[in-house]
Amino acid sequence: MSKFTATQNFSRRDVLKLFGATGGGLALGASGLGWSPMVMAQSLESRLNLFIAIGEDNKVYLTCHRSEMGQGIRTGIAQVLADELGADWDNVVVVQGLADKRYGSQNTDGSRSIRKGFDKMREMGAMARTMLEQAAAEKWQVAITQVSTSNNRVTHALSGKSASFGELALAASRLALPNAESLTLKSPKDYTHIGASHAIVDMQDMLTGKAQYGYDVQVEGMLCASITRPPVFGSEVLTFDDSAARKVAGVVDVIQLSATKGAPMFHPLGGVAVIATNSWSALEGRKALQIQWTDSKNDSHDSQVYLNMLKERVSQPGNLVRQQGDEVTDWPEDSTISALYSVPYLAHAPMEAPSATANVTQDACEVWASTQTPQSVQQNVAAALGLKEEQVKVNVTLLGGGFGRKSKPDYCVEAALLSKKAGKPIKVCWSREDEIQNGYLHAISAQFYQAKLGKDNMPEAILARSGFPSIGSTFSEGADHPAGWELDLGFVDVPLAVKSLRCEAVKAEAHTRIGWMRSVCNIQHAFGIGSFVDELAVQAKKPCTVMWKDLLGDIRQETFANQGFKYGNYGEDLARHPVDIGRYRGVIDAVEQAMKKAGAAASHQGWGFAVHRSFTAFVATALLVEVSKDKQLKVLKAISAIDAGTVVNPDRVKSQTEGAVMFGLSLAMMGEIDFKEGKVVQSNFHDYPMLRMPQCPEIEIIIIESDAPPAGVGEPGVPPVAPSLTNAIFAASGMRIRDLPVSKRLKV
Repeated sequence: MSKFTATQNFSRRDVLKLFGATGGGLALGASGLGWSPMVMAQSLESRLNLFIAIGEDNKVYLTCHRSEMGQGIRTGIAQVLADELGADWDNVVVVQGLADKRYGSQNTDGSRSIRKGFDKMREMGAMARTMLEQAAAEKWQVAITQVSTSNNRVTHALSGKSASFGELALAASRLALPNAESLTLKSPKDYTHIGASHAIVDMQDMLTGKAQYGYDVQVEGMLCASITRPPVFGSEVLTFDDSAARKVAGVVDVIQLSATKGAPMFHPLGGVAVIATNSWSALEGRKALQIQWTDSKNDSHDSQVYLNMLKERVSQPGNLVRQQGDEVTDWPEDSTISALYSVPYLAHAPMEAPSATANVTQDACEVWASTQTPQSVQQNVAAALGLKEEQVKVNVTLLGGGFGRKSKPDYCVEAALLSKKAGKPIKVCWSREDEIQNGYLHAISAQFYQAKLGKDNMPEAILARSGFPSIGSTFSEGADHPAGWELDLGFVDVPLAVKSLRCEAVKAEAHTRIGWMRSVCNIQHAFGIGSFVDELAVQAKKPCTVMWKDLLGDIRQETFANQGFKYGNYGEDLARHPVDIGRYRGVIDAVEQAMKKAGAAASHQGWGFAVHRSFTAFVATALLVEVSKDKQLKVLKAISAIDAGTVVNPDRVKSQTEGAVMFGLSLAMMGEIDFKEGKVVQSNFHDYPMLRMPQCPEIEIIIIESDAPPAGVGEPGVPPVAPSLTNAIFAASGMRIRDLPVSKRLKV
């Protein structure tokens, strides 16, 4: 695999030339939301989306329209293509695509890149294979049914004739496209790349320091900017004194950025930017600024006071969002148990903070950014500059982590606005403090659960309430209730087979920018239901795994019919990606067996368990912990079983699920953003810590074999981690932790 290349919109021959292919060749593309394949025309106006190019040099080139942040998407897409095409893996080259709305969605979030692209990529590979086979059949005057492809060659077994893809590419490119309906796709039993572990294509460059991330971008004549943003959301610059800043060596200019009125959306927060010849001078000049800020309606925001209010609200009736069975109004004290759970504000904290470089000229803008959403960068930069989208070129670098933060392109807009004002290319690099104190936070939340117990202490009725400031508040002023799609994420979609299940949501105003983070609302919802099921299991004197299976009930596919809401199912058809109780049971059983093999907990130790479905995948997680007499927590072992349907690259599924365990442990053990007087208290990893190596447990990942359509992988492993941790702590010590993070109660 060779290093990726940013592409432009060229003719077929120009594209092949850009790829390094010699002579002519076959190039396929997929246009628009429908991914309709087409042969690239010779004209410069011909535009491509996801496409294949086969050069006479026998290389197969693939443009990847999604962003690579370690999840391996540039490898996974290539594997799907290579399998249907019959390509030799060593001859596949991945090319990074630019922002272009004709790709369809380029958003690398929601764990949907393979989930949404698998079938169409197979079609593209099969179409190219068919055209190569047809070219060979015509050349040898044989029936197309008598030829086959493998390892970048087309072969006629009866005569022994064989030709490379490169030798056939030009002839194949002159053929009419076969209809998608006429294509014959490979049987899964014939896969050679799908289901095989491949190292990610950028690994060597990453290991040798050649890989380019947003921070690595260098543009001729570029200046660096460091921005002081409002310390309280909603405040603006009242006055500022930049005289000392301008005296710092290397400082070129100081520019004020105005705040945008209304919902924050992806607009810059405003503030004062110091422009310098290097990043150090920009940071030093920024320290010398003297700024007075206007008052804000969020000046008094205190996260602990706000959380207490949320807890009060979820303890009272809310808006009905799901009703299964008849509502229960009789809650006898002697047969009712209830609990409140909370999760604080959380920051994304990717290792590479947001970074973007922009060069604005008279009638165009070029951006280089570590972004998850290049089209959103294009749209928002164009709007801010008064340009058309096609006048904004967005180059996507590798991302040093994203977790949803880099789906919000405010930092790219900052770079573009400053470049326009400075008249030179500008790189904006957020510091760690900027990212933690001025980013888009995961919402603070409270959940209330109540159960009416019947025979054998099994619940007959469950009442659940959830309250958290909505991501909708980022896009619409006055949005003060969780949105329906947010409640779909692990709250209303838990398929409990109880006589009565009632789900409600309560009001929760936003006092900062709220954004999606890895697993989004599944974080708090899985913690709530996963903890409460364990409390029910303790009450009924059952293992948590058994309680889950009892509550899930008979094997079925839950449709949520006649329950007062329409389930979004992560944008997927329920028939294709069902809420399948059998698959829930599959991951539960797998973890149960692994726990038995691992052995019983010793003194001061305990196993905890939770299961959750998110992004159409099923994950069960068990943790073994030890709690010493002096309240020192040690996580000893983690077991996660994931059913993500058809798996393209087991290596990446294993890696991402391992990463999800560590991400989830970081949040559950130590993750907390506090507000005092409207300001974020934390600033860096010393007070917003990440999991360190000595805190990491031994991790065992079980991938369930499945022929179901591919499901999400990047996010589903996170939600069950927190409840399995706190359930394990209870098993080890008798301490029930209902408010995260765990570090409030234990030494971690």
